[in-house]
Amino acid sequence: MTKPEINCEKCFGDFKESLAELKDLIQEGKSRGMNDKLKAKMVRSFELTHDLAINTIGEYFKKQGRPPFSGSRDATVEAFNEDLIDNGQGWLDMIIFRIKYNPLYPGDYLEALTESILVKFVHLLENFEAHMERKLEEDL
Repeated sequence: MTKPEINCEKCFGDFKESLAELKDLIQEGKSRGMNDKLKAKMVRSFELTHDLAINTIGEYFKKQGRPPFSGSRDATVEAFNEDLIDNGQGWLDMIIFRIKYNPLYPGDYLEALTESILVKFVHLLENFEAHMERKLEEDL
């Protein structure tokens, strides 16, 4: 059995689907009210969406013949330098919040992470979607 080929366009399509699901959860929370179960779903959806964004960035640079990155921070810095993202510090904040939210570390970050997703992170992901869309169109 062969593994399906992963490419930038496939990663980006998966990212867009995941972002749409995250936005649906946010809308559900705004209309029905937030509870801990919905917040946890939102965090999982955000983590998946962020992972897919990083994968898309990595595949985009791979397509350009660049070597792979050692981690999400390196990919984020390079994406900022190449105008794939417009707020490098905000993206680094996403990485930091994800590390802090890890259940292995003490502290209850669910509330803070949920608030950051609603106020800041979803907009950064939407901006990435627009930037990446333009970059892929330019490459055609």
